[in-house]
Amino acid sequence: MNILLFGITREIVGDASLYISAEEKIKTVQQLRLFLMEQYPALKKLSSLAIAVNNKYAQEEDNITIDDEIALIPPVSGG
Repeated sequence: MNILLFGITREIVGDASLYISAEEKIKTVQQLRLFLMEQYPALKKLSSLAIAVNNKYAQEEDNITIDDEIALIPPVSGG
């Protein structure tokens, strides 16, 4: 599963993308969020963290597969 990272999530992970193998058996957005928070505790400090699946904002109960395009979208500040 390839995950694209933007903004502060890129800084926290230390790369522009992250690969999670199918062996992790992540099947839902909620499972992915919990896995990422465990692997990268600094993500817990973000005021919000949206997850997009195939270019659409996803809900926690949405199913995901190894072939989906996933992106972590951190809070955005504007001016």
